[in-house]
Amino acid sequence: MLIRPATTADFDALRTIELAAFETLRAAGAVSGVPSASSEQQLQRYLDRGFLDVACNHSGDAIGFCGGSIAGDFLHIGEMDVHPNWQRQGVGRALLTAALDKARAQRLDGATLTTDRFAPFNAPFYAIIGFRPLADDELPARLREILDEEAKIGLAPARRVAMMLRF
Repeated sequence: MLIRPATTADFDALRTIELAAFETLRAAGAVSGVPSASSEQQLQRYLDRGFLDVACNHSGDAIGFCGGSIAGDFLHIGEMDVHPNWQRQGVGRALLTAALDKARAQRLDGATLTTDRFAPFNAPFYAIIGFRPLADDELPARLREILDEEAKIGLAPARRVAMMLRF
């Protein structure tokens, strides 16, 4: 497996991965409804901010990606998906490690994300890496806004959690 910076030429493949991963989330009860993927504009924002990496298999095909941006002194992981055929093989961990290494190299204070509280490959996975759930009274305004936006697009607020990792 190779982790490399994404390019705009990867966008279609990344959206395909995200749509396929949606079904894994659906099976875990984390999402419902019509599958959706990051917009071209969102992927471009991650790319412009230097935090859009793609994992490729030995043939060079995209099998996963991680996108984020800097928010204050933290990296915010906005999206991370692994194609179902490649899940549970260390791809997500490798992508997250690469993003966190970049954030450390830029001397950021840590990383944040929002995720499903219950799916074993979401919050429990991030907790193993060192992220901790934030209580409501600990939420920075930007994470509260993200959680509110997630609720507006149909993600169940009771399933969502904001998490933080301090370096």
